[in-house]
Amino acid sequence: MEKLRLRTVLGNHPHIQAVKDGELRSELFDLDFTEFTPTNAAFKPMVREQAFDVCEMAIVTYLMARAHGKPLVLLPAAMVGRFQHGHALYRADRGALAPADLEGKRVGIRSFTTTTGAWMRGILANDYGVNLDSIDWVTFEDPHIAEYVDRTERAPKSSTIIQMLKDGELDAVLGETSSDPALKPLFADPAGEAARWYARHGVVPVNHLVVVTERLATSRPDVVRSLYELLKRGKARAGPSGVPDLVPFGVEANRRPLELMIDYCVQQALIPRRVAVDELFDDTIRDLN
Repeated sequence: MEKLRLRTVLGNHPHIQAVKDGELRSELFDLDFTEFTPTNAAFKPMVREQAFDVCEMAIVTYLMARAHGKPLVLLPAAMVGRFQHGHALYRADRGALAPADLEGKRVGIRSFTTTTGAWMRGILANDYGVNLDSIDWVTFEDPHIAEYVDRTERAPKSSTIIQMLKDGELDAVLGETSSDPALKPLFADPAGEAARWYARHGVVPVNHLVVVTERLATSRPDVVRSLYELLKRGKARAGPSGVPDLVPFGVEANRRPLELMIDYCVQQALIPRRVAVDELFDDTIRDLN
């Protein structure tokens, strides 16, 4: 029998490089990779058209897709995880700006539904008491989910987020980093703040996991399980990612990040109701570790 060829989009992450290079393979299928730069450019066609069989996907995009009935199945295989406190900037020459000062300000973000944005807003609201509704949000891209109604102000088409910040048209931006000395991190000690946040919550802020089409999961659950095991072997080949593990694998390892992100998404009206983590996985996936 001819092996399945799975149309696949995964970023160039060290912990799956052996899979992408073809050093590790499955007897059941081959992965036919399509490259997107940045990887998040693949999320919209995957959500709207199921353009691939396997695709890396941001947690918030998946949660919103699920809320709108998109036929996608989640795998507990983290592709990207990072602490978020270093991904917020303001212009240094306009005076010091702290998280509490964002109320009443104009804050830019690539899209209101980005996962980094949801993590950052959740941190601002729940750890720093910021009233998110008091901020004037300015966005640059449409949401991946067509059904979501974005009520934020849209930046002019020719503009870029960092340039608008430097020009003083924005007071701060989320989801961005820069080596420009004119720009400062919103959190004065991002690494220290991240360490304290982790000590308080015990959660690794996972950004991207992996999804497959419902069609594949239903017709070939053996292939989906084999895919997960292949990615897991890739991670084992690469060795530890650090302490804590920023790319956890398994339902239990991802439970707390998913629970917290679900809470944040409900608070921010990105999804209509709180869902249990176990609802996110089908019977094929639920016991993966």
